[in-house]
Parts: sequence; C-alpha cells; structure tokens
Amino acid sequence: MSKRFAVILAAGQGTRMKSKLYKVLHPVCGKPMVQHVVDQVSRLGLEQIVTIVGHGADLVKQQLGEQSEFALQAEQLGTAHAVAQAADLLAQQEGTTLVICGDTPLITTETMAALLEHHEATGAKATVLTGRIEDPTGYGRIVRDSEGHVAKIVEHKDASEQERQIREINTGTYCFDNKALFASLQKVSNDNVQGEYYLPDVIEILKKEGHIVSGYQTAQFEETLGVNDRVALSQAEAIMKKRINRKHMVNGVTIVDPENTYISADAVIGSDTVIYPGTMLEGAVTIGSDCVIGPHTVIKDSEIGSKTVIRQSTVHDSTIGDDAAVGPFAHIRPDSVLGNEVRVGNFVEIKKSVFGNGSKASHLSYVGDAEIGAKVNLGCGSITVNYDGKNKFKTIVEDGAFIGCNSNLVAPVKVGEGAYVAAGSTITEDVPANALSIARARQTTKENYVENMMNKKNS
Repeated sequence: MSKRFAVILAAGQGTRMKSKLYKVLHPVCGKPMVQHVVDQVSRLGLEQIVTIVGHGADLVKQQLGEQSEFALQAEQLGTAHAVAQAADLLAQQEGTTLVICGDTPLITTETMAALLEHHEATGAKATVLTGRIEDPTGYGRIVRDSEGHVAKIVEHKDASEQERQIREINTGTYCFDNKALFASLQKVSNDNVQGEYYLPDVIEILKKEGHIVSGYQTAQFEETLGVNDRVALSQAEAIMKKRINRKHMVNGVTIVDPENTYISADAVIGSDTVIYPGTMLEGAVTIGSDCVIGPHTVIKDSEIGSKTVIRQSTVHDSTIGDDAAVGPFAHIRPDSVLGNEVRVGNFVEIKKSVFGNGSKASHLSYVGDAEIGAKVNLGCGSITVNYDGKNKFKTIVEDGAFIGCNSNLVAPVKVGEGAYVAAGSTITEDVPANALSIARARQTTKENYVENMMNKKNS
C-alpha cells in the first residue's frame, strides 16, 4: 500500500454562520466540527495530516494541537489555492492524498477508507466521493463515461437540461495521486466570475491529460453534509445525536427517550445503564454499568462508577465511585472525588473536595475545599466555611465523624476521627478524635416575655 496523506480545508470564516466564532470551530454534539473530521481522519493511520488554516488560525491550531500539521492560507482565494498551501509539506511525496473539508463533521473513517481503497484499486489519478440524492439542485453533477469513469463535473448553473436530470453529485471530498495533484494545482486558473482557484478544475486538467478520474458513490449521503449556516448546523447535530445514541443502545445502554437525550461523541457508557430524558453528557464522560442517569442531569468531563444513580443534578470535571447516589438537585463542581457508596442529596454542593467511601450529605449542605473521610455524616445545613474574602482554606473531617445539623466548620479546621459536632455549632478550632464539640450560645428562655412586652406598649 502506498503512503497516504490528508489535507483538511479549514481556513474559511463562514460568513453565513453570522458568528464571531470561526465556522469549523462550531460544535456538533459538543465537539468542534473540524475536531470531528480530524478524529475520523486520524483513525486511517496516515503518514501526515495537514490542516489549512486562515481565519482563526491560532484557535484552530490550539484545538487540534499535535494531531495535525498546519499550513496558512493568508488570503482565501479558493479551494485549489487552499490545497496549494500544503505544497511545502507534501508536494514531493509519493502516494495518495485525501482532501476533505473541515465543515463536514459527519464523515466517518469507514467511508474515507472505502474511498481510498477504491481510488488505489482503480489506478486513478483522482477519485471523487459522490452521492445520490433525489433533489440535486445546486450541486455539481457527476457525468460518467462509457467505462463508468468520471468524464466531468458540471456545476448546476452550467448544466444542460439533460445533465440536470443526473442525481449523482459531487460531495467535495477527493482522493488524488499526490504528485499529480500538486503538479495540476500549478495549472489551475482563476479565470471565473469569483476570480478564485477551484479544486474541481484539477479534475478537468487531469482528464485533458488523459488520466483516469474515478468516482466512488457513498451509500451514506448524510455523511457528506457540509455545514455553512445555522440551519445545516442543526441538521448535523440531529444526525450526529441519532448516530451516537444508536451506538450506545446497540451496545446495551437503555436510552428511554433518544430524541431528548444528548450524548457527546467521546462518551463511554457501560451496559445496562439507563439514561432518562433531558440528560446531557458533555465532553469526555465515562459511566460504568448498571447506572441510572437522569432525568434532567448534566455530566461533563467526569468519570462515574458502576451501579451509581444520579438524578436531576449537575456533575463537572469530577469522579464518582460505585454504588453512589447523587441528587436530586445536587451540584458536584470541578475537582471533586466522591467515593463508593456515598450519598449526596438534594441541594448539596460539593467543590474541589474528597468525599470518602460511605459518607453522606443528605441535604442542604456546602462542602468546598475539604477532605471528608469514610462513613462521615454531614447533617442538614452543614457548611465548610472555606473563604475569607481573599484566600481559600481546607477543612478536614476524619473517618466516622458526625457533624450535626446547621454546623459551620470554619477553615482551616480539623474534626478528628469518630468525633461529634453538636447541631448548631460554629467550629473554629480543631476537634480531637472521639470528642464532642459544642460551639453555640447557651439557650436563655424568658417566661411571659411577650405578655410583658405588650403590657409595656399599652401602658
């Protein structure tokens, strides 16, 4: 097999998006479009991937990092001009080059691999990825010769009435013999209304030189959808969402209402987990087996163990162990680690804290910048007072401690193993192991206070 390369076109601003965000960085199911493309291309095991950047170049480079090399198209003068910017990196290479747009987030590794294999099997100098649709209005038509090779690509506005009846269209994805591609790019003219250099002109140049140009028709036309505006973006989102949800259901995940469940492309979910409506799994989420997630739960960039239940809650950048219960209406903020068999109930917020195995905060508590040991009970209204207006301080509660309702633990402070804090206490000093700490004013009761007060008012 010859060497293989890819050029990804990602230089356009995307004016029809009407956005400050560059087109290829608009997310589909939580991931930028160009990242979807590069992730799929990367699975082909190519020698080099070159992304052509222009508008928002630094942001695109930051997004893709070391997954790609980059070439700058400082002035957008058409698709052929864009590919030509990769000459310094690729022009001298022998092999096959895949050219694909960065705004086609639905394209799959399987389709690109089939295109490459077809191209190399036919010995063509170029191969066009084509699709067949019922209404091809606006698309370039694929005109084939008697041998089934591509004779030409005719744009809709230039097509004859007979050619407009053709349903096979150009998707804008190509394979080329690499050296033939860069040699032909030097011959492309900008003698057209837009004054731009168009990549399909390479097809015409190769045909005139007597080379074979092939066409590979994909059965999955929806994969070729190019996103140029918000309408197409929503279409891509719907297709990707359906694809992702189906994959998980086939793998043994129950999704009660797929139309109202949103799962990122990078999520991993174990079998026999049940996902209820309104759930959003964003970014790199890993969920174990036999879990119950939702309804109306958001989990982002987090790892969830097996047999854990999370209902009507939010979890960000955190880890939750096995057989845990979170919610309803809990908020697990970044850098939190919840152990196995923890119980975090309604209106509990945990931030940047470790919550040990078997510990409980059943309701109305805030735990921030804390280390909570195993089998600790935080009563209703327990608060770690971690911020003095300038700095954050740590609270440590050791194994088996019991914190009574409505207690304030003013950090930095430590409650020892097995210690008790009486309800209503404000703890400002360390509590030794197995001790009871009471830090509240003594109750004073004044008999007949209300009657005496009223008598004074009326006198």
